[in-house]
Amino acid sequence: MFIAHLDGDRKHELATHLIETAALARNFAETFGAGDWAELIGLWHDLGKYRPAFQQYIDPDAHIEGVKQRVDHSTSGALHAVRQFKKIGRLLAYLIAGHHAGLPDLREGEAALLSRLDNADKKGYLDEIPFHNMPEILRTANLPKSQPPGRNGEEKNRGIHLWLRLLFSCLVDADFLNTEAFMDPNKAAIRQGFASLEEMRSRFNHYITALAGRSATTPVNKIRAEVLGHCRLMAHEAPGCFSLTVPTGGGKTLASLGFALEHALLHEKRRIIYVIPYTSIIEQTADVFREVFQDLGEAVVEHHASADANPENETRKSRLACENWDAPLIVTTSVQFFESLFAARTSRCRKLHNIVNSVVILDEAQLIPPEFRQLIVDMLRLLTDYYGVTLLLCTATQPALGSVSSFQERFHGLDKIREIIADPHDLYRRLQRVKISLPADLNQSISWPTLAEELSTHHSVLCVVNRRGDCKELHGLMPSGTIHLSALMCGAHRSEVIATIKAQLNRQESTRVISTQLVEAGVDLDFPVVYRALAGLDSIAQSAGRCNREGKLPGLGEVRVFVPPTKNPGIIRKAEDSTRELLHGFDGDLLEPKRFTEFFRLFYAKVDSDKKNLAELLYPDNDLAISFRTVAENFRLMDDSYQRPIFVGYGEEGWHLIDQLRHMGPERWLMRKLQRYAVNVNKNDLARLCQEGFVEELQTGILVQREPELYDETLGVLLEPSRRVENFIF
Repeated sequence: MFIAHLDGDRKHELATHLIETAALARNFAETFGAGDWAELIGLWHDLGKYRPAFQQYIDPDAHIEGVKQRVDHSTSGALHAVRQFKKIGRLLAYLIAGHHAGLPDLREGEAALLSRLDNADKKGYLDEIPFHNMPEILRTANLPKSQPPGRNGEEKNRGIHLWLRLLFSCLVDADFLNTEAFMDPNKAAIRQGFASLEEMRSRFNHYITALAGRSATTPVNKIRAEVLGHCRLMAHEAPGCFSLTVPTGGGKTLASLGFALEHALLHEKRRIIYVIPYTSIIEQTADVFREVFQDLGEAVVEHHASADANPENETRKSRLACENWDAPLIVTTSVQFFESLFAARTSRCRKLHNIVNSVVILDEAQLIPPEFRQLIVDMLRLLTDYYGVTLLLCTATQPALGSVSSFQERFHGLDKIREIIADPHDLYRRLQRVKISLPADLNQSISWPTLAEELSTHHSVLCVVNRRGDCKELHGLMPSGTIHLSALMCGAHRSEVIATIKAQLNRQESTRVISTQLVEAGVDLDFPVVYRALAGLDSIAQSAGRCNREGKLPGLGEVRVFVPPTKNPGIIRKAEDSTRELLHGFDGDLLEPKRFTEFFRLFYAKVDSDKKNLAELLYPDNDLAISFRTVAENFRLMDDSYQRPIFVGYGEEGWHLIDQLRHMGPERWLMRKLQRYAVNVNKNDLARLCQEGFVEELQTGILVQREPELYDETLGVLLEPSRRVENFIF
């Protein structure tokens, strides 16, 4: 008996594992018409386990002497695929060879596919395999007949990397699930039992009816009901790309969910994936969804770094669903969603096949990173054109994602987007709650002391600046009691401060806040006056969404744009320059929807849409070379090349978690809880803080606060802390 896995005295027969994994992988891949390919890679993925070396490795009786050493069991099946089907077999080989280590490149690096195949060939891995002792289904195979999707040869080539990733996802998920069914049968039962989309739609409709019954009949609530009505009507349209352009406060969160539920059931979509740029918004949105579906038990699965910082929102079932997104409603981050689509690691790729035939909602769509815009849009086009995905772009400030062909820029965009709101301009006019004041000279800056003096005259005011240093400097000039909000504060700290701001505003207490742009997207604050440092027009509009949000003022709220005395870096500077260019000689309403199309066209023309030249690495050449691993290593929405996180001791819980980390080491559950206490710091500042003893590296790459003076209860991490005098008195 050839063994695939051992669990004590129980043996998982290898042929059974291969045949069952193949059947499960085929079932997954039938959703995009590639079941025959998935079945074949399932049958061959563990052929290397037939080698005597592996059977000796897994058999405990064979290790009386010496120490076990891992045996390569994935390269043999890859080599077999190439011997059977020549060059075309490389498509199978990528997936089989990578089903544990991750998708490889063809040539680059020691782990390159060609190097592994050559090594396995020289060592005679296939010669060791007793093919005559296998079931016939494992020994004989024909080249699969289904084809990668696409209307012509070039288009098929450009989309083959996603087709292969989806097949890879089918394989690794099937492999994990079949192994899990043998090793831990209870897990399979736990994975079941989520509410159906039909049940969720019924509960959503009941919630909306109840909400209307207990809400005042105000103009804003009438408009929110209209927006939801438009979404329900447009849900009947054929699948594809949609946009939902709704000003802040127009109810787009519930309306977009209403569209997704209706559309999914009408067009037999399997799930809804809600993609959100920031953790602060994701927690808020997930809380709204949990309230809607509270009678259905577990209906919402959050998948993001700090999801289990709130253990009451996570169960074993939802943690398991995060592995492969096999649930009806997933709420996740842009980083998790897009980096997974370009990933090489098995853990990240495992869920990809469950994106097929789903409704994907991109909230705050204007925050698609411009330097990766071409890769992301290419991926979204493939998903909608060939894999049954319906895409909904949600924002008050729609980006310009259509194709551009000019001397300055060449961009292959999304050209078939249908807007759900019949007249976005009319909706904007009816929801208009602010007026924008611009400085007379967009090149004349205001000093921080002058701005602080002006801000201090307001009973309640929010001022949004572009840099963390600006936030700290301006806050230092403000009266006592002014609130500071920036990314130098950990997530747990920011959440508490935002809750305090909301409470003070509700009590109509004097509330002055100096913040970076983290307050702009999805944070439901409502100030009578908002100041915004000159930046991209979308950022100005997002800040305006924190002003007179509920329309309770007798007139319009005031949003005042000012030119700060400091210069913006990089992308922010290009966005600011685009706003200046747009406003040159401008006379009209700055925030009407068509302005954002004009702004984004100016802005995108200044930014390389594929700055790392990754697109060409995904398109196979004549040797079928695809650089899966190189692209995965370079596709990072959060550039961590110049900064690293510190875990800080904010409050008793922060210090308690750091203490647990010292004694227990980096347990997975503990590291996830610590995400709420992480602050990213520039590597140069970090090196100095380590040298001065304020930060300690517990293990390689794991940095924690050591001295209490590093973290201020108002400002967060102090980049130039000073020790208290009493520390030096003995």
